[in-house]
Amino acid sequence: MSTHVLRTADGWWVVRGDRAVPVETGAGTTAELVADRAAVRAAAGSGEPGTPVAGLVALSPVTTPCRVVAQMVNYRSHARDSGFTSDVPPAFFRKASGSVSGPGEAVVRPAHVQFLDYEVELGLVMGASLPVGTVVQEEDLPSYVAGLVLTDDVSAREVQLTKTQFYESKSYPTFTPTGPYLALLEPEDFAHLANLRLRLSVNGELRQDRTVADMIVRPARALTLLARFQTLDPGDLLLTGTPGGTALKAPPKPVEKIGALLPPALKWKAFFKSQARNPRYLRAGDVITATIATPDGRIDLGEQRTPVTDANGHPGRAAHDRR
Repeated sequence: MSTHVLRTADGWWVVRGDRAVPVETGAGTTAELVADRAAVRAAAGSGEPGTPVAGLVALSPVTTPCRVVAQMVNYRSHARDSGFTSDVPPAFFRKASGSVSGPGEAVVRPAHVQFLDYEVELGLVMGASLPVGTVVQEEDLPSYVAGLVLTDDVSAREVQLTKTQFYESKSYPTFTPTGPYLALLEPEDFAHLANLRLRLSVNGELRQDRTVADMIVRPARALTLLARFQTLDPGDLLLTGTPGGTALKAPPKPVEKIGALLPPALKWKAFFKSQARNPRYLRAGDVITATIATPDGRIDLGEQRTPVTDANGHPGRAAHDRR
């Protein structure tokens, strides 16, 4: 069974039900923590009554700076939403680690961003170095991946589309809410990854709901492809793609064909004029709720609840006031 680890300003904790036991470790970073599994196991097996989890303020269990790499269009349902008629070639992009935030921190929408989108994603936390040229088989995953985290790949869509700029559009501060738990896996847990269900709601409305079985390029293959050009180290984070259900969707084929005939400036002006009528983009006052877990609870990454605010500090009206 996986071990759930929480990070707070006071250090690391092993979560057992509704109680948490401190981990006696000098680890200050995620990389140092995953190297001190003995301390984690000691806390997990401790007879201490622990502290109520409800009284702890969770930080991201992935410490920064670190590498944050993400897979693009890696669920079949997302590929369909994006207008692809068949499996898309595997592709990766980087996110600034300064975008990593805690599971309860507000997502801050920059003043110039109108089309703010959500993407629930399963994050792999590395436990060992992945040198360039490494080939990872399914049975090798426990040798490289220490555990899993719940993440949200928040995206500024007009920056992403008009500039074809993934790095900027997904790297603003608070654009990678992470946690609450780092689920440290045992080798036998990896056989259950396909059963993990990713769910995301906005203001209580379910938007995304798929299992990892919908994934196009699974973790072992993804790490092999990434290792063709990119080294990863312990504590680094790989986001493995999002299911369908994001606010952004490709236009119908006839509209897309007409748009292709327009100059780029006119094409994007027309596209975003239509997107302005889409109520699914995030606005100040919205609350994003996300979970990732197997049905039997063997692996459970906890619940992430992140409010949305504007960069000017305006929290927005409550969701029920805007309806």
